[in-house]
Amino acid sequence: MSDNIITIHNAETDEVITREMTVQELDELNAVNAPYVPTDDEIKLAADKAALLAKLGITADEAKLLLS
Repeated sequence: MSDNIITIHNAETDEVITREMTVQELDELNAVNAPYVPTDDEIKLAADKAALLAKLGITADEAKLLLS
């Protein structure tokens, strides 16, 4: 028996169905649980923001305060 088991409980009829996940359900589960990997553009943007804050000599919280 697989570790990827789904249990469905129908509260109206009290019927309980236990079955293995389908390939599609397993793919969806793996996609949801996959670690987040930032894109190159996101990494560059974060580095640019950090460099600008360092150049200005302020923190991110101080920048937010200035822009609010």
